[in-house]
Amino acid sequence: MPTYPGISSDAFRHPLDQQAEDALRSVPGFNLVARKFVEFIYERPQFVYLMGNSIQVGPRQYSTIYSLFRECVRDLDIHPEPTLFVSQNPQVNSYALGQDHPYIVLNTGLLDLLTEVEIRTVLAHELGHIKCGHTILIQMGIWAMGAAAFLGDLTFGIGNIVTSGLLFAFYEWRRKAELSSDRAALLVIDDINIVMKTMMKLSGGSHAYGHECSLDEFIRQSDRFQDLDQDSLNQVYKFLLYNGGNGSFLTHPFPVERLRYLRDWVKSEDYRQIRQGNYRRVTNEGSVNVPSQAQQNQEAQRLKRQLDELQQEINRLKSESDQS
Repeated sequence: MPTYPGISSDAFRHPLDQQAEDALRSVPGFNLVARKFVEFIYERPQFVYLMGNSIQVGPRQYSTIYSLFRECVRDLDIHPEPTLFVSQNPQVNSYALGQDHPYIVLNTGLLDLLTEVEIRTVLAHELGHIKCGHTILIQMGIWAMGAAAFLGDLTFGIGNIVTSGLLFAFYEWRRKAELSSDRAALLVIDDINIVMKTMMKLSGGSHAYGHECSLDEFIRQSDRFQDLDQDSLNQVYKFLLYNGGNGSFLTHPFPVERLRYLRDWVKSEDYRQIRQGNYRRVTNEGSVNVPSQAQQNQEAQRLKRQLDELQQEINRLKSESDQS
């Protein structure tokens, strides 16, 4: 499997992700929501809940899953290592949250459905969210939706400023953020068919009848779905479905659309350059905000050179003093 030492999220972040985040931050009310979120909501209660009600993955707990996780953390050059939990939940799902202490949660339903390489795909995807610094905005979006629905004027007017426009912007960004994390999964797995098959199984996979599913047919379904846009009324229906038409905003793009975005990217020059090791590198990355190992080594070497030069200067001055 390939590794990407020192890689920046900017190397693979989908431009629609960045555009949607910029639009979100420009919506009136965003800054106030951000301040209220920081004031009232902290990640520690959620972390405490998971510590008390889930299994923390490690060398002696779900050791196979932990090994896959460590490999993905290495491949995307994420420091420090986030915490990984397994939660007893039959829903096939996973998520990443947390800012200062990011963590990932895998439901048991997901572990029971997927193969090891498909679990690795999911882990890489969730680590992509952490790498890109998505997690704090995801938490804000979840909280803003709850504030708009339940809190109203009781929480210092928070409900009044969580407007439909702000919710629309939050969820538009959140769906676009998934495209960046899909790219992170593809970089780690290095096989688009595995990533697409994982998406197919998450869409409607079955233990009993999964052998009757065809990735080729799912790809053709993706193509047919895009053809629906030739009818403008279908485009309206898609917009409504994404934005509350069924009673709630969708947090993810339709899987068949995610396939199309990945298939386009895997043929791009940007993807080819990253695979060849030509990608943007940074000192600090996303929500983790610490130097990558490669840059730590560079900084250590630079400091050593400065110390060596200082020592040489001290020796020179001492020699001149002895001579005099």
